Amino acid sequence: MPAAATSLAPSTLSSPSLSPAAPGFHPRISRVALGDVIHRSARRFGTRTALIEGEHRMSYSQLDAASNRFAHHLLGLGLLAGERVGMLCNNSIQMVVALLGIQKAGLVWVPINTALAVDAIGYILAHAEVRHLVIDTALHARPELGALLQDTGIAPLLCVLDGDTPPPGAMTVPQAISHGPQTLPDVPIDSTQLALIMYTSGTTGRQKGVMHSHASVHSVLLSNMVEWASSPERADVWSSVLPLFHCGQHTVLMSALAVGGALVVLRGFDPGAVLGAIERHKITVMVGLPMMYGALLAHPQRASRDLSSLRLCVYAMAPMSRTLLLRLLDEFCPHFALVSGQTEMYPGATIFEAHEQRKRFGSYWGVGTLVNEVAIMGDDGELLGPNQVGEIVFRGPNVMLGYYKDPEATASAQRFGWHHSGDLGKMDDDGQLIFLDRLKDMVKSGGENVPSIKVEEVLLRHPGVMNAAVVGLPHAHWGEAITAFVTRRPDAPADFTEAALTAHCKEHLGGFEVPKEIVFLPALPMTSTGKIQKFELRKAHQDLYQR
Repeated sequence: MPAAATSLAPSTLSSPSLSPAAPGFHPRISRVALGDVIHRSARRFGTRTALIEGEHRMSYSQLDAASNRFAHHLLGLGLLAGERVGMLCNNSIQMVVALLGIQKAGLVWVPINTALAVDAIGYILAHAEVRHLVIDTALHARPELGALLQDTGIAPLLCVLDGDTPPPGAMTVPQAISHGPQTLPDVPIDSTQLALIMYTSGTTGRQKGVMHSHASVHSVLLSNMVEWASSPERADVWSSVLPLFHCGQHTVLMSALAVGGALVVLRGFDPGAVLGAIERHKITVMVGLPMMYGALLAHPQRASRDLSSLRLCVYAMAPMSRTLLLRLLDEFCPHFALVSGQTEMYPGATIFEAHEQRKRFGSYWGVGTLVNEVAIMGDDGELLGPNQVGEIVFRGPNVMLGYYKDPEATASAQRFGWHHSGDLGKMDDDGQLIFLDRLKDMVKSGGENVPSIKVEEVLLRHPGVMNAAVVGLPHAHWGEAITAFVTRRPDAPADFTEAALTAHCKEHLGGFEVPKEIVFLPALPMTSTGKIQKFELRKAHQDLYQR
């Protein structure tokens, strides 16, 4: 029977009545487009609450109408399909309206990390060829950012939040959605069309633009709903603590909207405010970092707050210590799950399931999600068996289209027909994935990916530095703390101190990229060929922050 069914499939799919080239076929009939998520959910859920921010609530119908108006506004500016619209915003309802409007207009969303240094922001704007930018009023008011936009000639559309006053004559998001058609724009969008370019921290000092289609992001939304046991009937209330310019929180937003949930939009992480929001809005699904859960558990208000609505807490970026995890399971929420992914492999790509949390401890990433295949690969492209160490590789519909303007990096990441994560791992005897180390020397600190080479390049610019190596070391709050090991030049001035070098780093790096500690050493451990042995530094200083 299976063979017969397979033999029928090609003739069925090639039937003229089903061919996209057939007369009368309209691409919108079967398309997958991210803007259609809220359009379709609004038809089903209507007056149900979609977004909550403080006292402000927006229903599905209101969010659909507002994002339609923003899409029409962008099209009215003369933007054409495929043009890039940048976004430099922190979490807000207006940000969500704008990003959905960009998708509905058939444009390419380019979110930018608001904590990046100005030169890094400028690089992304130039590399992505951004001509229009949606930016928070408070960010636009920063002199260095205002000067950058003036120099580049980028036209900003401003998000206005309570208490923010936009510059005279500047168009704001509320103004853009105050009038115009409330209907979905009739824009042709192909499922495989470029939907977003999201920049990673990169490993060479310059960020890489990860390209995703509408279909690649959409494919994982359905998987998230099933993996997290969410449904329209359950009507989950989801947290939005992590920044929406990251793939992790964006996928939570879109998953919640697809299944009819409500998203509580929080502007940054404040433990007391998060505990209050859980109680007030009856949040059922929270997504955060291990350090966030540790802060919530330790907060003096926790015992007095009603957190009984929580049914699932998802953590990301790193495993949790056994002690912390068991306390959280007993005292905070009965179910935790670790979800992992990458900007290149839209999350979730793996899940360490809730029922495994009390069985296994350590650097477990679990199993591939329903739409993903995960394996361990050797250097020659061979797939390895249980307990063999190699690179973690993926296949699935949520893999990126490639790196923008970088075909060589794309080919390298997709060699042998798999997406290469740059991480080392192995499978245990039960098929559970265990993360071991990073091939890319990426430090994951406080929810941000920081390439060590980027920090090293800045350190080496200082005239007092002979050599430098940057690693991530275990830290109770940051997960991994960016730590620099430096040797002085013989002619370095006497006042060349850690404080002076830290100040130098702050001039050239984003705040989250600055080393938490700089350690001066007489020499760095080297191989016979002159390569710094970072694993020796990690081993020797593993307890640096445990003092």
